[in-house]
Amino acid sequence: MHELIRANDPVLLSFAQSLMKDAGIHCFIADQGMSIPEGSLGMLPRRLLVDEDHADQARRILVDAGLGDELRTEK
Repeated sequence: MHELIRANDPVLLSFAQSLMKDAGIHCFIADQGMSIPEGSLGMLPRRLLVDEDHADQARRILVDAGLGDELRTEK
């Protein structure tokens, strides 16, 4: 899986996830369960992950939606 976004903002992650779903790209929000031990304070970032095969397409979709500044740098 390829990490595209790491954020504490649940609205941002929900929007990005919705964009992926609309494009037919399977994605996964990792670390959602970490909010339980931290007391649901939102201090630990969640990660939007997509399959490596769809990473470039997903990046283009997120940039086109104005989320380019939220993208993790490519490794």
